[in-house]
Amino acid sequence: MTATHPLDPVSAEEYRATRDILRTAGLLGDATRFAYAGLDEPHKGDVLAYQSGDPVARSVRAFLIDVTTGDLDDVVVSLDRGEVVSQRRLDPVRDGQAPILDQDFVTADEVVRADPRWGAAMARRGLTDLGKVRACPLTAGSYGLDGEAGRRLVRVLAFVQEHEKDLAWAHPVDGVVAYVDLVARRVLDVVDAQDLPVPGESGDYDDPAVAGPPRTTLRPIEITQPEGPSFTLDGTYLEWQNWSLRIGFDAREGLSLHQVCYDDGGRRRPVLYRASVAEMVVPYGDPTPARFFQNYFDTGEYLVGKFANSLELGCDCLGDITYLDATVADDHGEPRVIRNAICVHEEDFGVLWKHTDIFSGSAQTRRQRRLVISFFATVGNYDYGFYWYLYLDGSIELEVKLTGVIWTSSHPGGDYPYAPEVAPGLGGPAHQHLFSARLDMMVDGLSNAVDEVDVRGVPVGPDNPYGNALVRDVTRLRRESEAARLAAPDLGRVWRVVNPDSRNRLGQPVSFVLHPQPAPTLLADPSSTVYDRARFATRHLWVTAYDPAQRYPAGDIVNQHPGGAGLPEYVAADRDIDGADIVLWHTFGPTHFPRPEDWPVMPVERCGFRLVPVGFFDRNPTLDVPAPAGGHCHTGGHDHAGSDHAGSDHAGSDHGGSDHGGHDHGAGHEHGGSAHAGHDAR
Repeated sequence: MTATHPLDPVSAEEYRATRDILRTAGLLGDATRFAYAGLDEPHKGDVLAYQSGDPVARSVRAFLIDVTTGDLDDVVVSLDRGEVVSQRRLDPVRDGQAPILDQDFVTADEVVRADPRWGAAMARRGLTDLGKVRACPLTAGSYGLDGEAGRRLVRVLAFVQEHEKDLAWAHPVDGVVAYVDLVARRVLDVVDAQDLPVPGESGDYDDPAVAGPPRTTLRPIEITQPEGPSFTLDGTYLEWQNWSLRIGFDAREGLSLHQVCYDDGGRRRPVLYRASVAEMVVPYGDPTPARFFQNYFDTGEYLVGKFANSLELGCDCLGDITYLDATVADDHGEPRVIRNAICVHEEDFGVLWKHTDIFSGSAQTRRQRRLVISFFATVGNYDYGFYWYLYLDGSIELEVKLTGVIWTSSHPGGDYPYAPEVAPGLGGPAHQHLFSARLDMMVDGLSNAVDEVDVRGVPVGPDNPYGNALVRDVTRLRRESEAARLAAPDLGRVWRVVNPDSRNRLGQPVSFVLHPQPAPTLLADPSSTVYDRARFATRHLWVTAYDPAQRYPAGDIVNQHPGGAGLPEYVAADRDIDGADIVLWHTFGPTHFPRPEDWPVMPVERCGFRLVPVGFFDRNPTLDVPAPAGGHCHTGGHDHAGSDHAGSDHAGSDHGGSDHGGHDHGAGHEHGGSAHAGHDAR
């Protein structure tokens, strides 16, 4: 497939062409693996200047590792010129190691099975059949331990799986960990610090003996779109209800949104140039010798996009669904297509606005609707759903849904502070999920600035004799050094992205406001290595000047990096951000002390943020939304007593019981070049 736009995701043909160019350049040997490959995005200025029909320049960036020597190269290939345009050999001590390969999971398992110390540690726990022991290789971090400098490592914990259907996470083998050198293919050390019983209770939620008989009282919810969806999709270019954008996908970040604009009375107004979740770190809080190292950068170390699920109609997605496939590169640089990786659909979202006027007698209700663009990924035990929402009123929201199986440990008994007991003898170590959204802002153009806005009550005084006054304190963040900020829920703190060169009809600068969901930032001690490696997670907000090379908040290479990369380096330049081309980096996510209710599979936990227009429009932009059709909505002063439930606030919304909300339909057919689930085929 030939790219028709500079931001089109890399196609299967382009991945194959990349392999050919690298082979011709002598950079592909029998032991070479692709730890990452993806679009090397052009400079923003070049993309904004692009016109349909212009030549499309395309480059692919790849991390190449020789699995026999550990040599790591960061290369960029020009597909247009058919040549390697840059190559940099990385120093593993200074720069870190390549992301985890698919084959590393197999390698680690083979290595520990062959090690007598590992076998002896299992035997001491009565586990003589290593065929039932599931080795779980985990990223090693960077701790300065003897003999580890420059080595490509994983640390291996274990679980018991008694039979093929057994949930292994229910049976952790606690107190023992193997340190494995993936290049040398040997165990460096086995730490056998604590002998705790392996929990025996089944967690197999597929087993009726565990789950119980299925409920028979849930009646079907069916909501249809008999005329089809209200959006159009041309390749990856999407238009819906005044919104337009391009959908991107990458093995590292997963889903991304590009050139998000709003058509305001025929004027195409940019809001975001690019939006993605550029990193996520999961630091665990159990300090025991076998677990102190547990902190995982699921984006930079594991490449969350590689683990995208193929979504299924009626399970992951319910309704009139349009699917997009995603193409990533495997360990050998060959393309791997993930069918139905991205889900696009509309869903009802309750009341948009409503008023019954006591003077005119007018009684009007309009319903909110949102466009959903989403994907789900499974990284080890956890499953993450990333949902971008666009609303009729010009708002944008990101919601992350966390589910899957919690990480487990043996519980030592008593009131163990680091891992609540979730089942008999089974602990759920405390941890955080800290996401970093990279928001390349473009509110009505490239000249943007950020105001921090707090609210407070005014003390009684001559101008406030009754003490009821409320005011806002507005602080302009002028340089990068001033713009590493914490949320303040007691002050109602938000961050307003303004364009000082664009005014609304009231003379105010137009803006979009970032509303955070305040939660703790990284709780690890400032002297810890994870703190230094995940410094992005120590603030809720960072603001930087745009630089096309600054894509990732923890740096380009994350695995085993010693720390200090990414945002700490970016802001050290202390650039001017007042009326500049700026990027916001927003940290959000829950701190999780697991509950018994989270076991054996965790109900969805939600987190995220909103971007809300404030003065961007001259008035409510949804006055033209028509009243609901079908006779369910009474207007014009009619009696509302005993109104039809079909028009209730929650009809068809996400609260109706499905992650994707919507409508139960039959088999898909091709629609606009993507798999599209059709209308009711029962």
